[in-house]
Amino acid sequence: MENKGPENILNVDQERLEKRREANQWAVAWRRFKRNKAGLAGLFIVLFFVFIAITSPWLSPYPQRSYQTLYEGEAGQPPSLKHPFGTSRSGLDIYSEVLHGTLGDLYVGVGATIIAVLIGLAVGSIAGYSRGGLSDILLMISQIFYTIPLLPLILLAARIFLILVAQGFGLTLILILLGVFGWSTIAFIVRGEILRVRELEYIQASRALGAGRGRIILRHVIPNILTPIIVTATLMIAGNILTEVVISFLGFGDVNTSTWGLTIQEGYTYIRTEWWTTVFPGLATLFAVLGFNLLGDGLSDAINPRLRD
Repeated sequence: MENKGPENILNVDQERLEKRREANQWAVAWRRFKRNKAGLAGLFIVLFFVFIAITSPWLSPYPQRSYQTLYEGEAGQPPSLKHPFGTSRSGLDIYSEVLHGTLGDLYVGVGATIIAVLIGLAVGSIAGYSRGGLSDILLMISQIFYTIPLLPLILLAARIFLILVAQGFGLTLILILLGVFGWSTIAFIVRGEILRVRELEYIQASRALGAGRGRIILRHVIPNILTPIIVTATLMIAGNILTEVVISFLGFGDVNTSTWGLTIQEGYTYIRTEWWTTVFPGLATLFAVLGFNLLGDGLSDAINPRLRD
């Protein structure tokens, strides 16, 4: 039978205490969140759009970018029972385009945020836990990326990689650019949180027991800084969705994939006579961004350690 030394026993007890404290923190945060009506409204809105994105291939009566209503003689028609959101002058069924556009915009918003969080988490963790030149270099790189004007960069890249856009990879290109150049905010948050928690007693105890830097970051530091990252990521999704809508509206998006911005752009010329072409995708953008912002604010209030029950 293996004998456990005092150091191993202390380490196991410390980990159990830490897990119990994390569980209590999440339970308290969930209790606070359930009392936040705005946060719950945001959660329901987000879940609704996720449901629409998953089921859009079956809910929409027409495939994406289909001009079938033009050949049916129903182009440019106002909302009706057959076409709840009306049709565009070019022959698009706006209801189908809004449903398909939900998947495209959430793909960009969530995908770009995941890339940004992963990069920012890695850079911020190393910059916050390291000392000396490496930390200063990573901080300088983060500041450079923070000052880069993202929208003009994406518009320029869309023209440079026009072949990729024409082949249907425009949304993926936008996703990658938003993620690769949008991580600096996450890095600053992670670095600041690590500078705060790395001197706490349980971190010092793990270091004294011989735990390596990688183990301390993965097992002790990152789990305790997830809450501000989750809140920031939720708000970043809303920002990325809005950015994609602007890019598509300006004509630099993927013309082969349905997005809200592309639908707005196609109907903008006839907005005075065919208001439904722009209003319905615009409302979808408004409610999606509002849902993620309300969810982020609700999470921020729920996990704020300064609040008390």
